[in-house]
Amino acid sequence: MVDKVTVEVIRHAAIYASEEMGIVLRNTSYSPNIKDRMDHTCAVLTPSGDLVAQAEHIPVHIGSMAIGVKSTVKHLEKAGEALEPGDIVIVNDPYISGTHLNDVTLLKPVYHGGEPVAIVANKAHHVDVGGLNPGSVGGSVKELIQEGVVIPPVKLARRGRLDSGLVRLLAGNVRTPRYFKGDLKAQIAALNVGERRIRELAEKYSPRALLEAWDEILSYTEEYTRRRVESLGVTGSWEASDILELSRGEAVVKARLTILGGGVEVDFTGSSPQVDEPINAVYGVTAAATSFALKAVIDPDMPVNQGFFRVVKVIAPEGTIVNPVKPAPVSGGNTETSQRIADVVFRALARALPGRVPAASCGSMTNVMLGGPGWAFYETVACGEGARPVRDGYDGVQTNMTNTLNTPIERMEAEYPVLFVKYELRRDSEGPGRWRGGLGVVRAFKLTGGKATLTVYAQRCRSRPWGLEGGSPGEPAGHYLVRRDGSRMDLGCMSTVEIVEGDTVYIQTPGGGGYGDPCGRDRGLIERDLREGKVSEEKAAQSYCHRTNAL
Repeated sequence: MVDKVTVEVIRHAAIYASEEMGIVLRNTSYSPNIKDRMDHTCAVLTPSGDLVAQAEHIPVHIGSMAIGVKSTVKHLEKAGEALEPGDIVIVNDPYISGTHLNDVTLLKPVYHGGEPVAIVANKAHHVDVGGLNPGSVGGSVKELIQEGVVIPPVKLARRGRLDSGLVRLLAGNVRTPRYFKGDLKAQIAALNVGERRIRELAEKYSPRALLEAWDEILSYTEEYTRRRVESLGVTGSWEASDILELSRGEAVVKARLTILGGGVEVDFTGSSPQVDEPINAVYGVTAAATSFALKAVIDPDMPVNQGFFRVVKVIAPEGTIVNPVKPAPVSGGNTETSQRIADVVFRALARALPGRVPAASCGSMTNVMLGGPGWAFYETVACGEGARPVRDGYDGVQTNMTNTLNTPIERMEAEYPVLFVKYELRRDSEGPGRWRGGLGVVRAFKLTGGKATLTVYAQRCRSRPWGLEGGSPGEPAGHYLVRRDGSRMDLGCMSTVEIVEGDTVYIQTPGGGGYGDPCGRDRGLIERDLREGKVSEEKAAQSYCHRTNAL
């Protein structure tokens, strides 16, 4: 039996291998979405697909990896496909891999001495995978096939030999084949590095020791999680709900959180039925958002691998907006519904554990896609973080289920026919409170040549990020288009429009909710916000119970 010290060394080595894979993927990728925004995730799993270790990348990827790879392995077994040395499997079918079509997952078995010892995997958001609109997210789609090319689990390489015909086939069905092929090669390079690192561990400690270590790591996480849940000192059930904005009407995400006997159950029974627009979230997304919220509140340092899901049970009835049935479209469910699921679980946790949960962050990734003949770009835009029980929320950051970086304006202008005319914090967008929510941002760009298709797919235009303990909600989003003739068009949160040279797009993201009574806010903090131009005198007088002329 492998000793505990060796188990710990192997555990951290696997985490480092995941991180190194991520560095290789970022450095060798082609598209700004992966190279600059780092919209990817890497992981190490057991030969059967149980998640062992992963890099600290994108939360919606991280949690879904535990679902997606295992599901892919089972799918291959059912099809009679064995994972052999040198094989690489590609999949993006959300109903198997667990997110949406843009997230292309690659996995590779790791062998040592003829024995399988692990699987290395990565998931990367490709800027375009075909479909009705450039960027492949959102729009007026009604079924999955309209969102892009659907790739079931299939071998991209067999025993080390790449299927170049398959690469050409896939690249021929996207708008940006150069990016697609380049990013795919970067994913393969990352897998090769991960494979090498795991083989080194097997060589040093033996394949048997490695397999025993995986079991010990998962058992440790299971026991650790149970102890942390028990240490909360609460048992019972708490409910919460929130809305999602549809193109027409609303949908409800509802959850019942139960903590009992060292275990946690989150039941989404009562959530709205699936809809024929791309706001549905597959089960992998629901599990990812739930696990993120639980981990953030119970113990942010808690490891999340398959052992965590032995303690946490996620119930999501089939046919609902949080577990749709194929072929429902799901591209925005990965980005927007994931945020709302996290909001709802946080709200239930706030009732179970008052004083440990922040107010709602903006609740939207704010997807912006633009493309013309032969080019496409995609990004998510920062917003306001919810205020915390002892501190203001951060201004202009990616929150909750997204963890991507800012796309540098210089890179955008070098790659695409756009000119940025504004990028700043959005004044007065915060939710007032003793601790205020973070400010959203204003990000505006002008098309400098030709024609393009613009898609904005976001949330919190009609609803607002909620406050806690007397705090006020953050300001909703407000996106609009100024035509070159000076006319203005409201984009709402879900629009696909044609734009031409000289048109300017304005993206205004929501602020975070406030925490605590705004009248209790420290005078010095109000004065600081006034000096920095984050809050206007009118807002300070109206929301914080202070006379403007006294400030």
